[in-house]
Amino acid sequence: MNGDFLALLPKTNFAQLGVAASCPEPIQATTVFAFHCKDGIIIAGDHRATAGNIIFSDKTEKILELDSHSLIAIAGVPATAFEMARTLQTTFEFYRRSQLQPMSLKAKIRALSRLLRDNLPATLQGFGVVQPIFAGVEVGDANGKPAIFFYDPLGAQFEAATYAGSGSGSGSIKSVLHYLERWGQPPPAEMPLDEAVTLAVRLLMTAAEFDAATGGVHPDRRLFATIKLLSRDGIRSIPMEEQERCWREATHD
Repeated sequence: MNGDFLALLPKTNFAQLGVAASCPEPIQATTVFAFHCKDGIIIAGDHRATAGNIIFSDKTEKILELDSHSLIAIAGVPATAFEMARTLQTTFEFYRRSQLQPMSLKAKIRALSRLLRDNLPATLQGFGVVQPIFAGVEVGDANGKPAIFFYDPLGAQFEAATYAGSGSGSGSIKSVLHYLERWGQPPPAEMPLDEAVTLAVRLLMTAAEFDAATGGVHPDRRLFATIKLLSRDGIRSIPMEEQERCWREATHD
């Protein structure tokens, strides 16, 4: 036994439409990750969604803003994950309007845990598994630092000290980040934004070399990742033009 939760899920079909009918492969979105850099937290993901061995889309957005100071990076079934994100967006906004203050970071973290726990029946049947990464910062706390949390499919949350990853390509990414955090000069947590953006692109390209479900990032074809920066000031998207500039400057050094 390798400790992989997904390997323990039932392998039998759960919806038979007829004697010869079988379940279609659920669409899966991978790969996402987050790491601390000098300016805050980088949250990034590729654009590929797959259904079994079929590439369903190379234009999937997996990094979703929940409010001005929190994001979710989705890995798993997009339909379930997108609905969770919409629910959280509505919940956070309703709380802000009704209480005249933003929801606390701790409450936001638990709100996502509740949604994952409520999704348990679909998770156990294998067609609604979601393993998200959450990044947020406490609004109004001048000393608050952005934090990264990762979840298991049952809703338990864990704070990541330096980085987190989810999805089929995350193993390669976490291995590289571990190496750089321990022996890199500078480590990712001390990288300025331009270097951190280039690192995020390279990490996704590395993952794609070993994982067929990761893809859609090709700087030579001007195809880049979804990358966002979370800091105490809020969320900033890193557009394709900025990613291209960072990439060009790094590869020409």
